[in-house]
Amino acid sequence: MALTEKEISVLQETAKKYMEYANLPVQKEKIELWKALNRGKMQRPMVVMDQFPWNELNNEGELDLFVEDPVFRRVERYLKREIYKYKHFPVDMVLDPFIRVPKAIDNTGFGIKVEEETLYASGNVSSHVFKNQLETKEDAEKIKDMIITHDEKETERRFETASEIFKGIAPVMMEGRTCHLGVWDNLTQFMGVENIYFDLVDEPDKLHLFMERMTTSVIKGIEQTNRLKIYDTNANTCHCSYVYTDELLPDSGMGKESITQNGWAFGLAQLFSSVSPAVTEEFEIPYVTRMAKYFGMIYYGCCDRLDDRLEMVLTIPNLMKVSCSPWSDRDAFAEKIGKKVVMSNKPTPAFVATTTMDEEEIRKDLQWTVDAARKNNVNLEMILKDISTVKCQPERLTRWADIAMDVVNNY
Repeated sequence: MALTEKEISVLQETAKKYMEYANLPVQKEKIELWKALNRGKMQRPMVVMDQFPWNELNNEGELDLFVEDPVFRRVERYLKREIYKYKHFPVDMVLDPFIRVPKAIDNTGFGIKVEEETLYASGNVSSHVFKNQLETKEDAEKIKDMIITHDEKETERRFETASEIFKGIAPVMMEGRTCHLGVWDNLTQFMGVENIYFDLVDEPDKLHLFMERMTTSVIKGIEQTNRLKIYDTNANTCHCSYVYTDELLPDSGMGKESITQNGWAFGLAQLFSSVSPAVTEEFEIPYVTRMAKYFGMIYYGCCDRLDDRLEMVLTIPNLMKVSCSPWSDRDAFAEKIGKKVVMSNKPTPAFVATTTMDEEEIRKDLQWTVDAARKNNVNLEMILKDISTVKCQPERLTRWADIAMDVVNNY
């Protein structure tokens, strides 16, 4: 799809604004702080904010999109959102001084398409009922090996187009593939949560069969990715966390060869918050362990409670960061995590979603986390994410950011 003069102009002006921020000296300073944290020598806790109700934030039209071409619309969206975040609540963001454009990579996935009924509760949140497509052991045959392909000619075309658009404004970096090892998230969408819970009791062998097929499929995809050398080792975040490290990504765009051993991946099993640690040990750890071995570093967890099963999580190969969700006991988590792995705390987003935002409650909650980390000499990051609503008051995010930075700067 050919870009119009107006679309090119929009991309160029947006890129200029982005690069004004990306070229600030503070970006290098933030990278050094992240590297210190990620090597286990934290100078202070780090703060990130991500996953917003974007439909509530576009009061001034700053996030309006004008580009129709899907590849460059994605570029426009990314740049405008990064600019918005940096203007209103930068916390410990790092903006790389180049424009990211996706390579032409295709993934066939598991061979099953999600079938669901969706009920939208608001403009940003929806409820899902998933059809069970894996009812019998024989249905395991539906789960196919991933096939990863790369259209090198299309990637080159995108690169040439982007280089011409952003000539004299910013260099272009082609974006490779990343991996999500949260296989249970996919299985949940193919079966439905309730069906999985029943099968954990009634037909555990069937679930093991499905997990074996899906894990094998993911590994096949990883192996193809490495043969094609298309892994994104220049991505500066993994699961919202900044991943600058002396070993893998010492500076912006300084990743190594584009294979998974030089990059990050993340895993999780969020539905297991409602099962015993023994279920996690049997049904998650063996499978994620096999996948994690292919990567340089691993971020594990999301909304799942992990303080009561942290010992087994810490056995995952190449583990660097573990999520401490709002459902985890922060004191217990900090006591168990140790000094080698980063405690990646998720402050509850509920505090920016209440009818009246209580700033003292936010400060008290953040201070509790910081105190727990200090007491146990833990390396800490705090990531406010999964924000469903701010009651159409974007300024709440700015106030949360100000409070969080005040707390960590007084560490």
